[in-house]
Amino acid sequence: MQALVYEGPGRPILKDKPMPQLAAPSDAIIRITHTTICGTDLHILKGDVADCLPGTTLGHEGVGIVEQVGDAVRNFRAGDHVLISCITSCGTCENCRKGMYSHCASGGWLLGHRIDGTQAEYVRIPHADTSLHHIPDGAHEEALVMLSDILPTGFECGVLNGKIQPGGTVAIVGAGPIGLAALMTAQFFAPADIIMVDVDEHRLAVSRRFGATHTVRAVGRAAEMAVLELTGGRGVDTAIEAVGIAATFELCTAIIAAGGTVANVGVHGGKAELDLARLWSHNITITTRLVDTAVIPQLLKAVQSKRIDPSTLITHRYTLEEIGDAYATFGDAARTGALKVIITPQGAPA
Repeated sequence: MQALVYEGPGRPILKDKPMPQLAAPSDAIIRITHTTICGTDLHILKGDVADCLPGTTLGHEGVGIVEQVGDAVRNFRAGDHVLISCITSCGTCENCRKGMYSHCASGGWLLGHRIDGTQAEYVRIPHADTSLHHIPDGAHEEALVMLSDILPTGFECGVLNGKIQPGGTVAIVGAGPIGLAALMTAQFFAPADIIMVDVDEHRLAVSRRFGATHTVRAVGRAAEMAVLELTGGRGVDTAIEAVGIAATFELCTAIIAAGGTVANVGVHGGKAELDLARLWSHNITITTRLVDTAVIPQLLKAVQSKRIDPSTLITHRYTLEEIGDAYATFGDAARTGALKVIITPQGAPA
């Protein structure tokens, strides 16, 4: 089969690999019909993820069709159309029982990281009963790829951790795919205002189409002043950091109102400063979280009822043979306008 293989920093290679085989009775083999690229894949290719070893197939998102299941799998059978969670969970360990599937004792972020992932024609899924989800008949399966990772991440780590309330004021710093996922799902809670902050006018225009009430194209102190002006100097009740650099995190702490919550979603590679004297005296809460994907069933229902339409995040489509072009497009989003790309192995159902 074809698979995109990480062979070291800056070296993704599309090559033939053996078909995955069942390794445990709880495994399933999935034929991939659609997958995508995540910013985390770009981090791996930069060499930022040391425990992703050369030879690993990349990718942790996707939908597909069950080809084979182990003897212990009870909830799935060959032919089922399934959504693959980016997080693998056994469902029974101490952390899973707390709903912290990202810290599963025998799972967590495995796919495209510590085991072969989804940017291939086939993938092995451990703990299939608790790491796959049935796709409803007639669903738009391309769109459901967004439920593998980015929508649960924006919702769990940003919206839920940010404690958004009806009538509240929200700022989302970063209008990339994760920030837009937070914007889409924040509207479940009917905040009065959602302010999107980014330097890319195209992404801010997309944000307005997705429901942002205000947009700010600025950086640093200028962005801070613009948000404070929009809120009458008070600041926002929830600030969601969706970039992953010190400057944007510090901006969130500068624009938060007394009693507010800063929800960090971005993946940081370095330190950020905390003005604890101000944050402590203003009753500020700071939250962090790895995505657990516990909300996938809830999001599936929201998609089916047309409360959200994840297909609007898709901007480009490629075959698996074109995955090199897909990475180039996704990695240069400022020029290409890419949000999420869909990659479909040739011969897979459309």
